[in-house]
Amino acid sequence: MWNFSNKASLNLASPHIARLKEGADVEIMDSYRFWLAAVPPFRLDLTVWALRRRPENAIDRWDGETYRRVLPLAGGAVELATRQTGPAERARIEVRVHGPGACASTKSAVTATLERLLGLRINLANFYRFASSQRRLDQLAAKFRGMKPPRFPTVFETLVNAIACQQVTLSLGIQLLNKLAARYALSLDDGSSIAFPCPADLADRRLEDFRRLGFSRQKGRAMIELARSIASGQADLEALAGEDDEAAVAQLQTHRGIGRWSAEYALLRGLGRTHVFPGDDVGARNRLQHLLKLPQKLDDAAVARRLRRWRPYAGLVYFHMLLDGLADAGRLEELAGAAR
Repeated sequence: MWNFSNKASLNLASPHIARLKEGADVEIMDSYRFWLAAVPPFRLDLTVWALRRRPENAIDRWDGETYRRVLPLAGGAVELATRQTGPAERARIEVRVHGPGACASTKSAVTATLERLLGLRINLANFYRFASSQRRLDQLAAKFRGMKPPRFPTVFETLVNAIACQQVTLSLGIQLLNKLAARYALSLDDGSSIAFPCPADLADRRLEDFRRLGFSRQKGRAMIELARSIASGQADLEALAGEDDEAAVAQLQTHRGIGRWSAEYALLRGLGRTHVFPGDDVGARNRLQHLLKLPQKLDDAAVARRLRRWRPYAGLVYFHMLLDGLADAGRLEELAGAAR
């Protein structure tokens, strides 16, 4: 049986999360299954790791075979359980949808969300051709062939991730996000399956609530103000898809707690601009230094100069280096022997 907490709203401020039409006939199904195709090559395992980043991520869950995420919809929440059959060149994606929001009307919303989360429709053929002419990049691309650039379901989720991870380790940032979701978002069953909070879930919280979870005052205030601006309709972050990079960065930086790195992070992980490399990311700089086998640390100018040759694909390099770092840390050991 599904046991849903009532502590969270079901509305997501994103066009990628569909709302059931008012007055529409709804077929209550409780669960259903369908299949999706991915532009080859595709590997679910690598893509999910680029999305979740750390094994303790309780929102994007992976057991070595199945990717799970709870998705709030207007008609109720659902849990998506997604697995790949077939090798990277002929991958098929099985999707199982469970929960009170599982009805025929939600299939298009689930499909759109998974295509965004997992980059299923993105064709990387040009990137692989380009990488083949760059020795170090070619080695990296071959090692993680089939990883598609993931995106969070909303720009709001992207920015909350960015704020939470500012000036702390990635592991700590993700633990804080787990606590935030466990406290304020929808949960299923015993609470082990949790959604990511919607703007309405956080808009009316007090600063002290965030402090008790371990966030600094500055981060708590930034999240509350961002959530309120979206929940009230004052801000439409998804509309930034129509702006060029600099205009989008400038608008994002009008929000408290959003600097250059957080804005560029949102362009890459929220808006899917795979030419963007968040240059102020210390971990990414270190991985770039390691990839290029440079003795000295890179400053802003050096990062920009080194990435110039990879300009159309700098964000893809960012994701590949992320996986390389996870592999070096032993976090991808379960991938040994996986179909390539």
